[in-house]
Amino acid sequence: MKLTRHLILTVLFGVTLVAQAAEQPWFRRSLVGLEVGPTGSQFGGSTKDTGFAARFNGRDITQAAKACGAEYLVIWTREGDWAFYDSKLQPKPPGLGSRDVLREAVDEGRKLGLPIIAYCQIQYPGHALREHPDWRAVDKDGKPIAGRVCYRSGYLGYMKRMVDEQLAYGIAGFHLDMVDQGFGPPYGCWCPNCQREFAAQYHRPMPKGVTWDEDWDRFLAFRYASSEQFEKELTAHIRHVNPRATVDYNYHGNPPFSWEVGQLPVQHAGNGDFITGETGVWGFSALTVGLNAEFYKAATPGSPFQIAMQRGVRMYHDQTTRPLNDIRWELFTLLCHGGFVTIVDKTGFDGGLDPVAYERFSAAFKEVQAKRGHFGQAPVYEVGIYFSSRTRDWFGREKAAEYFQSFQGAHKAMEYEHIPWGVVLDENATLETLKKFPVLLLSNVAIVSPREVALFTRYVEEGGKLIVTGLSGTRGWRGATNSSSALMELIGARVVRELDSTDNWVRFPTADSSGAAFKLAPSGRTNWPFLVRGPAVVYEPTSATPIGELLKPHRTSLHAENRYNLDWPLSADAPVGPAILLHKMGQGAVLTFAASPDWSTASDHHVTEARQLLARAVKLLNPAPRVSVQAPATVQAVVTDDPATRTLRVHLLGYNAPPQTTPTKDRPYVLPALIEDKPMYRASLLLRGGLKSAHAFNRSTVLKKHGNRVDLTVEDIHEVITLRY
Repeated sequence: MKLTRHLILTVLFGVTLVAQAAEQPWFRRSLVGLEVGPTGSQFGGSTKDTGFAARFNGRDITQAAKACGAEYLVIWTREGDWAFYDSKLQPKPPGLGSRDVLREAVDEGRKLGLPIIAYCQIQYPGHALREHPDWRAVDKDGKPIAGRVCYRSGYLGYMKRMVDEQLAYGIAGFHLDMVDQGFGPPYGCWCPNCQREFAAQYHRPMPKGVTWDEDWDRFLAFRYASSEQFEKELTAHIRHVNPRATVDYNYHGNPPFSWEVGQLPVQHAGNGDFITGETGVWGFSALTVGLNAEFYKAATPGSPFQIAMQRGVRMYHDQTTRPLNDIRWELFTLLCHGGFVTIVDKTGFDGGLDPVAYERFSAAFKEVQAKRGHFGQAPVYEVGIYFSSRTRDWFGREKAAEYFQSFQGAHKAMEYEHIPWGVVLDENATLETLKKFPVLLLSNVAIVSPREVALFTRYVEEGGKLIVTGLSGTRGWRGATNSSSALMELIGARVVRELDSTDNWVRFPTADSSGAAFKLAPSGRTNWPFLVRGPAVVYEPTSATPIGELLKPHRTSLHAENRYNLDWPLSADAPVGPAILLHKMGQGAVLTFAASPDWSTASDHHVTEARQLLARAVKLLNPAPRVSVQAPATVQAVVTDDPATRTLRVHLLGYNAPPQTTPTKDRPYVLPALIEDKPMYRASLLLRGGLKSAHAFNRSTVLKKHGNRVDLTVEDIHEVITLRY
């Protein structure tokens, strides 16, 4: 009787779980999906191209997506010139004839149980602007900007009518691409409507251009609000028409995008049901695949986030297909960081599907299902890399890459040294956020507000460890150079001057009385100057302990005559100040680099000693991390925790691309090769505390446990090691 009752309860519990899963919105129960759209009209459509999208068939695409294991399908419904359904607002490409791709996809998706999401392009609305030229964005001289739309114009009403048309089909939601204001000059919008609204809000006229003053500060806020207001009003309209339809916007608040795009990292991340960003080895580098995911996670903490990658070799608008291992590497990198992933398939010009691509999608998605239980656990972080959007806007200005280089170099150092890291954003940082990270890294955060100073101070006093690099704290609220540092009390030193060079050097003398010097010196080598390319500050300690020496570079008469190529570093000259300052405060400590090992790590002179210097600083401040990973620099590591089952997971991702030859142009900027083969490497894991057991997912992995250490030999793109504690 008891057994029968137990079986009945088990069955009922199982039925309840299935019902709850079915009630969840599609994005909360999905890991992988496809976005499919035709290519060929991205530079403008023509009625003469009757072959364009002729084979772009919603039924066939939906069947192919379901067959390969996609859990949702994003189908193209509208781009700048064409609609791919029966729209009253925009024409269909002539090759479609009487067919309605959205109807085909929705009907087939309903049969197959596959959610259909409408890809609807917002920016660069060619057809709409030809019909409504008064909606165009206008530059500072009053000239319309080709292809760009003003988000404070009647275009919002047009988009509401367009989403109404698509909602009538019974779609599960929208992917809206994207509310941007251009990726470079000319900047807008100075249209009459924007000028009126600006004057009404600020009681003063718009600035006459990019002025980088108080008025420009207002203009940027107005500009950001234009994008935010458009997104929020369109989202509210969609939810009013159909509360169950999901909304997400393609997001460009992360590097390498700056104020020019019209998005702030947090302000424009949460205006839909989840954030969607895109990666792409060809566009953002192989290294930033995981960085993008962590950035999206930080922008909307606690919420799901989607990342789009593409099946093409170099860009969205090619019809090439990457090798399976190349796809697997990017896909599993994103999943390990906790996102759900959409692979973008750009069809041929006629809309036909590549069968090889779908074979590879099927193999990759099958593997995802086999590993499904290993994704989505809580991350284990050691270092938080702080991102300052204020520094991006007002220190980087038109050359935001000068700030991004330090931020991305810090990430590169953590990745190569296998130190678990995450992203902290200035817009939503709290003390609770900071305390998730034993170490917080301020990478060339030139502009620091009083609120941030107070936040960092409390973090350190309550036990946090802070690392400061480069020009952090040396600029005012609008980017002007300060005579002192906003971080002076935290650093325990005053600023003497900034060096006017970037080819600066660091040395740890043997006679240095601090034992920390030997722990910081790469390979323990002393009395050897090594290049740390990047900005540097000469400090005079007040309460901090100086460690090592910062050396200025030699200069020749050619420098005075402006005839020396500053891209070529010159050798070390005399010491000008300490290399490092160590300042203990309360229960924590602040370690300040006078130079910029993070900037150096992302530079053309990325000597390994600079990267190791940054990693050694982390280890000095946090000598006993929860998990230590040793592996080749080509292997990335992601650590997660499931406290309920007392299980740590260490995801190992091996990047294995062969070297490339000299490019035909833009030497020496060489794109990475495609990953063809599985890598083979050794790694070891050390767990602080008791380790009960360790298991590898792959049967091919050789695993040996020695107390709290695990030694591994791995032969695959992705491996996940489960550690029971």
